[in-house]
This record gives sequence, structure tokens and C-alpha cells, in this order.
Amino acid sequence: MLASGCVRDNVHTLRISVADQKMVLTEHGLPIATYPVSTSKFGLGDRPGSNCTPLGTLMVKEKIGHGQPPGMKFKNRWPTGEIVPVDAPGRDPIVTRILRLKGLETQNRLSYERMIYIHGTPEERNIGTPMSYGCIRMRSADVMEVFSRVGVGAKVYIKAEPVDAPLEAPPQPLKKAAPHPEHPPQ
Repeated sequence: MLASGCVRDNVHTLRISVADQKMVLTEHGLPIATYPVSTSKFGLGDRPGSNCTPLGTLMVKEKIGHGQPPGMKFKNRWPTGEIVPVDAPGRDPIVTRILRLKGLETQNRLSYERMIYIHGTPEERNIGTPMSYGCIRMRSADVMEVFSRVGVGAKVYIKAEPVDAPLEAPPQPLKKAAPHPEHPPQ
């Protein structure tokens, strides 16, 4: 939660495409990284008990797990002390980091109460396909990177359609060419 006087993150945004099963992290509007994700296997929506992924504009309300090792299992948002290895058979807990989301629109207003998160999963083999119970799942290394860059208050846009723009390097300023030795500047 935000303490009084804390600054909200207005620099970063997360754009999540259900169609692409991808997340684009932007900084000052420029894409800086793309990550594969896994959204709900039950579809889209915000109905209680539906296990669906909500659509629309949300925000990072809480960040949980700072300093915990990769694979740390969380129960009720508290670390349990158990480290779950990647692709452990029969294991599907929330691991590594949690970014708890709050809906900012009527269509996703229940997201916070439904405990919709961006979080790590040991089921990394399933990243890139809809397999979650409503949350946005990521590889542990990826969620740690996003967690370290994105602050409380950052906007999260979840949409059914493909990502707006492919990840490209930001445009570089043009460099003035050095004069050719046979054609000196005039």
C-alpha cells in the first residue's frame, strides 16, 4: 500500500494482450521490454467466482515479495518459506513476486477484491497459453524484472486484441555524417 507522501509511478505502463499472451512494459510511452504471459483459461470478465481475466484499465495497487528468492511460494500474500522449482510436477502456487491490481473501470471494479495479480508461476512451460485462474502469470525471472521497474500506481491495460505496437528500439537521433575526404565541406 502507499504510505502518505509516496510518489505514484506515472512513468511506466504495462500493456497486456490476451490475443498475443504478451505484456509490453513501457517507460515514458516507449516500449522497453516484452514478456510472454498466461491469462485465464476461463476467458475474460470480472464476475466473482468466474476465474476470468478482467479487461480494461487497472493499476498496480500493491507490490508484494520484495527481497524474496525466485520460486518463493506465497499463501494469502505471505511467503511460506517453501521454494517451488520451475515446472515442479503437480504444483501451481503463486511464487516469486505479486503485483496486486485494482480495477479503475466499471468493467473491472471487482479485480482488487477478486485478488487479481500479476505474479510468478512455477508452471513456466505453460507461459504463452491461457492457463491461469484469472491472474496474469509470468516466469519468475520476468516478474522479478517487472517488479523492480514498475511502482505502485503504474497503469495496467488488459485487452483482448493484439498488442498495439510491436516492441522496437526507440528511434535514435540522426548522427551527422563525417565529410568525405574527397568532398570537404564548403
